[in-house]
Amino acid sequence: MARAARPCPPGLGRMSAYDAAAPSFERHRALPDAVAQAIRSAVLAATGTNSRPRLLDLGAGTGRIGWPFVAARDDYVGVDLSFGMLRAFLERPDLDARSPHLVQTDGQLLPFRHATFDAVMLMQIFGGMRNWRPLMAEVRRVLRPAATLVIGRSVAPEDGIDARMKQRLTSQLAEMGVEPGRRNVRDDVQHWLEAVAPGGRRIVVATWSAERTPRAFLERHRTGAWFSLLPEPVKEQTLRQLGVWAAATLGPLDRPVVESHRFELTLVKFPHGVER
Repeated sequence: MARAARPCPPGLGRMSAYDAAAPSFERHRALPDAVAQAIRSAVLAATGTNSRPRLLDLGAGTGRIGWPFVAARDDYVGVDLSFGMLRAFLERPDLDARSPHLVQTDGQLLPFRHATFDAVMLMQIFGGMRNWRPLMAEVRRVLRPAATLVIGRSVAPEDGIDARMKQRLTSQLAEMGVEPGRRNVRDDVQHWLEAVAPGGRRIVVATWSAERTPRAFLERHRTGAWFSLLPEPVKEQTLRQLGVWAAATLGPLDRPVVESHRFELTLVKFPHGVER
């Protein structure tokens, strides 16, 4: 029987914006199984050990990346602030009776001892982050000497369906006086890492073809974490206008476009003796 996610520490029992997105997250944002498997293989290789490495997945979500680790019975711990996302992880049909080790907590207040993990994974978490420095301080604290920080992201074409519709959506919201969510801080983190831990490696672990349609974007974005928190009239007006624009600019809403996607990992080792 699957183990329930551990309760969060005192004071962290707040709702997460991702709770609303959890029920439909996998339907709209799943990765091909082979991609998740390729990520696992690359992470294990990056630890540089033949023993059973201890792995921490910050922002584990519904387990779309973590499930192969659990299925293989790796020493894997998944952390997320959203209890809804972790509950979806526990209910994954591809885990059978295997029980993932999941912890609900804030990544800025990790309930683990110093130097606990051989690798910490940060997979596609920077889009909704406000303050990344406390998180990175905690990451460094729980990493063992010579351990590896693994930052991952899925990369779609810059001129693809999703990119063009996101750009249009941002413009629409700005015209309505609505702040379009939090900016992605990935570049800020990357620049900081290049300064404190130079020599990081970027690798492409998987490529795949994906069908995208304007209608799928509209359905998916309705369940987005920050977008779902907007007032209902704002959401309806925005999506209706975006659909009209997409039909006039991109063509029929249900016409699929095949795009090439890839998953990149950045592998970083912090130098010894550096102030944490």
